[in-house]
Amino acid sequence: MSEDDTNMEEYPTEIHDYLAAFEKSLGSVDEMLKTMMSVSRSELLQKLDPLEQAKLDLVAVYTLNSMFWVYLATQGINPKEHPVKQELERIRTYMNKVKEITDKKKASKLDKGAASRFVKNALWEPNAENEHTSKTPTKGKKRQ
Repeated sequence: MSEDDTNMEEYPTEIHDYLAAFEKSLGSVDEMLKTMMSVSRSELLQKLDPLEQAKLDLVAVYTLNSMFWVYLATQGINPKEHPVKQELERIRTYMNKVKEITDKKKASKLDKGAASRFVKNALWEPNAENEHTSKTPTKGKKRQ
């Protein structure tokens, strides 16, 4: 019997696809970590503005805590009853704050002058309309 055959007997075949996807995800995480570790932290932070630095730090700490969550689950410890749950919630709170700041930066600013001109030109003015009509009076109506 080969090693693959014995491994197949150790877990139900229904979860084979899940395990394959999990292994692929771990490979992706490993590649990302290698990429991040190849550049020194100070070098990386110098290239980023403070908001981007905060995002990087939050993603790193969230990833680390998420991996610890998975580790606890594999050790038979309920992570929902462990302090790591509160830590993840705290990190999510900060991630939401950074997202709000980013959204505010992206939000378009109102040009009050342009908006006022737009509204003024869009409104119908009865006197202005009479000035734009032809000089010949309409039938049945007298010009004032």
